[in-house]
Amino acid sequence: MNKNYYCVIMAGGVGARFWPLSRNSRPKQFIDILGTGETLIQQTFRRLTTICPPENIFVVTHHQYFDQVVEQLPAIVPEHVLCEPMRRNTAPCIAYATHKINKLNPNACIVVAPSDHIILKEEVFTQTLLCALKSAELNNCLLTLGITPSRPDTGYGYIQFDDSNTQHSDCRVCKVKTFTEKPHHELAVSFIQSGDFLWNAGIFIWSIKSILSAFEQHLPELNTLFKDGADQYYTENEPAYIENAYTVCKSISIDYGIMEKADNVFVLAADIGWSDLGTWGSLYDTSEKDDNGNAIIGAKPLTYNTHNSIINLPSGTVAVIQGIDDCIVVEDSGIILICKRSDEQNIRGYVDAVRLEKGAEFV
Repeated sequence: MNKNYYCVIMAGGVGARFWPLSRNSRPKQFIDILGTGETLIQQTFRRLTTICPPENIFVVTHHQYFDQVVEQLPAIVPEHVLCEPMRRNTAPCIAYATHKINKLNPNACIVVAPSDHIILKEEVFTQTLLCALKSAELNNCLLTLGITPSRPDTGYGYIQFDDSNTQHSDCRVCKVKTFTEKPHHELAVSFIQSGDFLWNAGIFIWSIKSILSAFEQHLPELNTLFKDGADQYYTENEPAYIENAYTVCKSISIDYGIMEKADNVFVLAADIGWSDLGTWGSLYDTSEKDDNGNAIIGAKPLTYNTHNSIINLPSGTVAVIQGIDDCIVVEDSGIILICKRSDEQNIRGYVDAVRLEKGAEFV
């Protein structure tokens, strides 16, 4: 393996849209939500060990999840689990990890990936990332993976690419023209029809030199904050420095802070069987269905006149479900959610109501 290749896994989210299975104390990345025997972060870590050795993988997470990361990823170097004291979106966490890696190896090329995505075509995923890393090594570019859209989904970001400006013959790397976050339905339909838009997978590839240059140009204050901590990294003073840095740094996404502003952003179209697994609906879409269109994960209930629903019950649960269609049915530790799949955007509101009416321990 190339010793200059590194991976950063972003694992600090709370996964509220997967409540009640996902809770503040145990977000979805730490759950075997697919019923495969591996949690989402374990799947992500395993996939990335085909890109670089385990000692070159970093995980950025909220400090309360440190123990879960170390427990679930026994091959991780504990010093490479970067603990955020508070959530400040993706740009600060990437800046933190980048400057930590820069202290070890200023010649590094990095893959940045979320901890909770589904990749069904893992061999293709590996070859795609190796191709992208090679491009990042040879060129001053910021790369992102793009997924060919299968439907006008309004929950994804879209990337418009310039097919006439294709780089590198060994893989399809195209210049990015525009980013659009979560368009309304009519606009999403027009994107699909145009043929020059991809879904934004939120997976980034770049060299240390390229991303640090972009931070210096587009987010200079944020960059300086984490650059000035170089002498504290890998010492006992690091946690206190990071606590202060996160207190004063602004919350901003890498997409808005850099990718939408930089002029050296490219996209690599990838057919990797991807889903961001953002909602129960997206899990339903990627799961196997029975003859009635039901996706059943965990215990197998007795179902009667029940169709097109996702049902997730703990192992050992005995349940009879009759007469529901297009629903989400989830039970975990005595907490039950039953709602229409079409209303899953309201789950965050339900979580807020439970917190207010029943107590924070239930969310």
